[in-house]
Order: sequence, then C-alpha cells, then structure tokens
Amino acid sequence: MIEQFIEIKAANADSLLFYRMGDFYELFFTDAEVAARTLGITLTKRGQHLGRDIPMAGVPVHAANDYLQKLIAAGHRVAVCEQVEDPAEAKKRGGKALVRRDVTRLVTPGTITEENILDPGEPNWLLAVGRVKGEEKPALAWIDISTGAFRTATSAGERLLSDILRIDPREVLVPQTLFEDPDLRPTWDALGRLANPQPNALFESASASDRICRVLSVSTLDGFGQFSRSELSAMGGVVAWVEKTQLGARVPLSPPQREEGASTLFIDAATRTSLELTRTSGGSREGSLLKVIDRTVTGPGARLLAERLAAPLTDPERILRRQRSVTFLRQENALRDGLRSALRGVPDLMRALSRLSLGRGGPRDLGAIRMALSSGRELADRLADVELPEELQSARQALHALPEEIGDLLGKALATDLPLLARDGGFVGEAFDEELDAQRALASDSRRVIAVMQAELAEETAIKTLKIRHNNMLGYYIEVPSSHGLKLTEGEAKARFIHRQTMSNAMRFTTTELADLESRIADAGGRALAIETAIFERLVGAVLEETECLRIGAEALAILDVSAALAELADIENWCAPTIDGSLAFEVECGRHPVVEAALRAQQGDAFIANDCTLSPPQGAKAGALWLLTGPNMGGKSTFLRQNALIAILAQMGAHVPATRATIGIVDRLFSRVGASDDLARGRSTFMVEMVETAAILNQAGERSLVILDEIGRGTSTFDGLSIAWATAEHLHETNRCRAIFATHFHEMTALAETLPRLANVTMRVKEMEGEVIFLHQVGKGAADRSYGVQVARLAGLPKSVLARARTVLERLEAGGASTPGAGTLIDDLPLFSAAIRQAENELASDAAPASAHEALLAMLDGINPDDLSPREALETLYRLKDVRRD
Repeated sequence: MIEQFIEIKAANADSLLFYRMGDFYELFFTDAEVAARTLGITLTKRGQHLGRDIPMAGVPVHAANDYLQKLIAAGHRVAVCEQVEDPAEAKKRGGKALVRRDVTRLVTPGTITEENILDPGEPNWLLAVGRVKGEEKPALAWIDISTGAFRTATSAGERLLSDILRIDPREVLVPQTLFEDPDLRPTWDALGRLANPQPNALFESASASDRICRVLSVSTLDGFGQFSRSELSAMGGVVAWVEKTQLGARVPLSPPQREEGASTLFIDAATRTSLELTRTSGGSREGSLLKVIDRTVTGPGARLLAERLAAPLTDPERILRRQRSVTFLRQENALRDGLRSALRGVPDLMRALSRLSLGRGGPRDLGAIRMALSSGRELADRLADVELPEELQSARQALHALPEEIGDLLGKALATDLPLLARDGGFVGEAFDEELDAQRALASDSRRVIAVMQAELAEETAIKTLKIRHNNMLGYYIEVPSSHGLKLTEGEAKARFIHRQTMSNAMRFTTTELADLESRIADAGGRALAIETAIFERLVGAVLEETECLRIGAEALAILDVSAALAELADIENWCAPTIDGSLAFEVECGRHPVVEAALRAQQGDAFIANDCTLSPPQGAKAGALWLLTGPNMGGKSTFLRQNALIAILAQMGAHVPATRATIGIVDRLFSRVGASDDLARGRSTFMVEMVETAAILNQAGERSLVILDEIGRGTSTFDGLSIAWATAEHLHETNRCRAIFATHFHEMTALAETLPRLANVTMRVKEMEGEVIFLHQVGKGAADRSYGVQVARLAGLPKSVLARARTVLERLEAGGASTPGAGTLIDDLPLFSAAIRQAENELASDAAPASAHEALLAMLDGINPDDLSPREALETLYRLKDVRRD
C-alpha cells in the first residue's frame, strides 16, 4: 500500500495526496503532518518505512469537502486519489494484488466547483499571465470553471498588479521566466501565495491556439477575434492548467471575450484598497461598498454586481444602457417586486451545469436546472407585454429562448425530493419509465407480489393451506402439509413442482416461475439503480447539448437580478440617476457616503450631512477644477474625499448615486491617496509609501482623471512636507490638469488660489461654543484658520498635563512664531521649529557685511525670491527686515 502511495505521490509532488482507503482519504509522511497541523486532526502512525514510523492522518470521504475547503484556504493544492478498479477485479489477479488507484482530480484554489466550498456571491477566477518576446505588454486570461466564463485582456507592466486585483482571482499562473523577472518582482510579492509559477512550456503560444480550439470544439479562433501572441500564451496557459487539473474532463467554457483596457475605469491597487470597494483594508466584505449596495437575491446576480463594481465602464452609452434598466424598474414598483419574488431562490444554473459537465454533478444539479428553467419561463411571462428598455428586452429574449423541452423533460423525469448523488437512486419520478417502475415494485413490494402468486397457486392446486415462505438456506419455497404433498409429486403437477425438502409435517417445493421471481426480486434493487443511472446520463447529455442557450439564459437572470436590486437600493435610499456624458463635468448636489451613511443609521440613527462638490471646468477653462480642502481633524475631510470617488464609480457602473442630483463627465482613471500605511517588508516607511503612491498619480493622471489626495507631505518635516504638497498641487493644476480634491493641514497653501485660476479653497466648517468644538461636517467656501488638533487630542483622551502644555505652545506659536523677538525660551524648547529659521538667518548674516542699514536692506531684498516664499516665510522675512532697519 505504501509503495503504491509513494509512486503516486512522486507524480504529484507539489500536492497533498488524498489517498482513498475504504471510507477514508488517508495522508502519509509529510502530507499527514501538514494536514494534521492545518486541519487540527489527529496525527497517528501506521507501519514503518526505512526503519522509521510512517505518520498518517485521515478524513472521512463523506466530509472531505469541508477539509478540502480548509486546505485550499490555507494555500495548499490537493491531489485526490481514488480506487479506479473494483476490488473483485483485484482479487482475480490473485495473491496480494492491490486495487488500482490513480489521481482523478487536482484541487487548487482556482479550480473548485463544489457548491458547499464556493461562495455563491463571488466568482472563482483562475488567471494566467502571458508575455512573449517581441511584445512588451503582458496579457491576462482568466477562467471560472464553475460557470465557464472565459476572458482575456492586454495589460502593461505598470498596471499589471492593478488589473489582476480588479479581477480578484483565487489563483494566478505565472510562467517561470516572468516570475523571475526583477521588474515584475514587486507584483508577485504583492500577490503572495496567489502567484503560482509554472514551467514555460505550459504557456507556449505556438500550440495554444490548437489547445484552445480543442477545448472549445472549434476549428479556428478567428470567429472570436484576433489575439496577440501574448494573449494566446495566457489563454493557452490557463486552458492547459484546467486540462491538467481536471484530467480530461470537459469544461463548458464560453468563447473567450476580450476586455479592452480603455473600456473600463482604471483604478490602481492603492486606490482600490483605499476606497474599500469589494473588501475592507482588513479583507472583510463587511463594511465594504459592495456589502452596502448588494440587494441581489441570487448568487449569479451578486457575482455580476461585484464584477460591475470592480470594473466601471467608460463608454457613456453602455453606462446609460444599464442605468435605464435601473431607472425603469425603480419606477415600476409592482413589476420589480414580482421579479425579485420570482428570482428569490432561483438556483445557480451555470454552476450546476459546470458540475454536470465535469462529471461531478448529481440529481440536485439537474433539479437546479429544472427550477431555473421554470423560473426563467415565469419571468419571461411577467415581462411579456411590458415595454422595456434595451438591456431588459435582451434579457427577456434570452429567457424566451430557454429550451422548454429540456425543462419539460426534467419535470417529468425527476422526483420531488432528490438525493445528492446519482448512486443513491430514487431520483427518477414514477411513471417515467415502465421497466424502472416494475423493478421498484419488485424491490419495495415483494410481499404483495409473492402473496399474489401464492393465491394463484392455491387456487390452481386447490390446496388452501399452500404457503410461499422464505429462509436463508432455501430462499423462496412453496410449503404444503404432508397430506397434500402427494398431489404435487404425481401426474401433471410433478412436472411443474420441483421437490426441495420433506419435513415431519410438511413438504417443500419450488417452481421455475418462483425461482425466476426470486431472482428478479433479488436483482430488482440493482437493476432499478442501473436503470436510474442510465436515465441520469441521458438527462445530463440532453442538458449539455443546450449549454450555450442555458448560459445566455443564466446571464439574463443575473442581469434582471442586478437591475432590480439596484432599483430597490435607489428607491429605498433615495438615490438619483446621474447624468452621464463625455464632458469634463463633475457636479454633485447633496452627495453622501453610502457606507458611512449606512453605518450611522445602524449604530446611532444619526442623519448623514450631505455636501455638494463641483469640479467642473470653471467659466472659460478647458480643464477641471482643483479643490483645496482645509479643516480640522475629525471634521469629515476623508469621508468627503472618498464619497465623491465612490459616486463616480457607482455612476459609471450604471447605478444610481447617493445624491439629489449629479452630472458626471466620464472619468477614465481614478486615483486615491488617503490614509497612512507602511510596507516594512519592502523597506518602505509610511512617508515612502505616500511618496510612491503620489508619484504614480502625478505620472499617470490626465485631464479625464479624478484624483483625491489627503495630507500629502505630513509624514516628513514641516518645511519639506509643505514644499512637496505645494509642488504637488501646482503639478496637478498645470500638468495633469485633472479634476481633483486636495485635502491638507498646510493652511499656507490656500494662497495658491491667487495664482492658480482653477483652484478653489473650501473648508470643513466647525463651530466653537464655550471652548468646545462642534464638527458640522459641512463643506463651504473659504479656508480654515486652524486645525483644532488639540481639541481632537482631548477627545482621544490625552493626559490633561499634555493638553495644557500643547495649548501653551500653540498660543505662543500663533502669537508670533519662534522667530518673534522675545521668543527665545520657546526656541530653546522647540529646536526643531527654530532650526530652519536660524539657518536662514545665518545664511543672510554670512553675506558680505554692508556698510549701512540701507545696503543691508538692499542685500536682503536681493536674496529674496517672492515666488519661493510661503505666507509664513514671507512674514518671517518681514520681521528680519524690520530688525535690520531698527539696527
């Protein structure tokens, strides 16, 4: 047994081997130790190998899926090794011949199909990266084998990680050469255990076309478009991995769909994390935007909603096509309620179809398809006489095209209560197959059949005491009293009744008919199961022939679910349908942050304070506005920044938005630099991460971009930080020319409004009452005069002595700064503040000493560049000039 295990394990060295032994999957050696540690199961030992005990651990076959889920979640791959031979056949070979075993499936994170392992609301993408010599841009191809979806797209080195995170795969296949490329090392490091390096041969572009054609059962890919060699490399790699892991099982893949990069809103990795679109920064769905807006009632609908949220569109007409569906169903309350009622509980048609295609399906999957087809017909009937927008019209046509004959066939063939596995039997309904009904009657009603035969024989022989009995030695037999036994041993009866046994007071016989009936009763259960198995295969074949039609119908059901869910959301939350066009407009009236608003309502019942935002080009300008947002900590700046980014995303995914009115000119790239984080594993401090992300924005943002920045430069010294923030704002205005909101505590930057025509100062309003600060969470024109940091520190619970000292220092700084005459004590207390000031004074003093105060003033003036001075530096320079004049 161990020899067989070692041989099979050697061929699957990178996987844990689930080795089938009776009712358990056993693991041995290192596999057992890993499994015991990961699953929390008992580690035992069995036998010895090379003089050492063999570690062993096992899991029951009936509960294997639960353990598989834990192993896959921990990043392991599993090879499932089954008995591929009947034990009786092994015995025929004689000796100690083992039952033949072989790996029937490789289970990896991206190739799961089990219903109880998959999240119904999340796709399970398997993604491959490809790049060939002569083509600089890498390509992506991704497949969800649980639904058959197949996509491809071209990426680029600088956006590769962002594109992968947008797709959110469970496993990423990478050619070994790309995995070792130092330029792409940060990408693989960021993906961690998701990245799965594979031999380059798996991604060979020359043979990829033939491999893909074979899987899709077509002779050429020309009908699906022209693909680059890098795309073919990625597509071939992902298809080859599916073939390898499924060991030849047919996967119902749809034709590959190319996604153009320019057709979706680009959101880089940092922005996606910052905005918490589908998951929070901690990796949880709870608290994400998706969780708040998801009102879908089906798994496919939830997956489609997540897909649309992760990749908003940039084509106004496609966006409006989706939006019109939402608006229509929002207005048609009764129709919407009826659709949602009919959709609620509709099974996941494509995942059931995929399991059947892979040979892992059962009667319940057929039942799911039966129910989905029935619901599809019901929904089509509901929409039959309704004038619908274009997207819903297409969905209705797809539902009308669902194969009724398959639905009728399944309705007639399947019983009401269905077992999980076909081998359990009992899933075919009565009156569908006469032979099956007869075998079932024999198996379940044998007493009645025997009683009928007994009555017939008693009447035929005129022996009223004739009985048909059964025991383990003789089986079924006819028993009559000894006084009547001679009747059955003479004359014509002798030829029919075969004597079996004579007792002291009775005689026992059998007949050819009884022997045949006994055989049929004994075999009835097995025959019934064989008939049901054949019917199951026939039904599966009929269903798989309609794969493409069923796929289109499943997509239609998902579209109806998403449209109705977003309409429900908009109606309940009072969201508006935004105006979408190709301009540079960005007008939001009474905008709200959907996640924060939901949290406030759930926790406190408080109302969210809505705010306007106008980033449209000012009068006569040809580029969007830049808002410089000042105000106190805890005043709501970060919330305001994020809510406008989320409104743009919701608008371009085709949803209504949390505002009373909104006009959104298409945003092609969205950048967010909000919050502080470090990357210690790569040697990056918080400030370094901030600068890297800021650099990415300044190097990539264009006129159609939307940029939200928060507290640039706060991670370094005051003067360095102010200088960087100042230059960043100027670059956004003059070079990027994008729509942007820049939040800052550097109040000196508000002076930029005098020199940058598209920059406007806005602030988060506060109110002071009896020494207390009330945050109004309102955005208004103007600039904040202070940050109220000490007040926020008090709310955080800093010691009173610290707060008192902070107020003293703050008052003296605000009264004149460290360079004010008489502030020597403060300078001594705060050398960090004074260092730069003293250095500047020393530099001025080191110039050639002028002969008079007049010359000294002229010399100082010659050394001043007004364009380089912040307001505070200008004020300090004036003090120095006065000192020179006084001297």
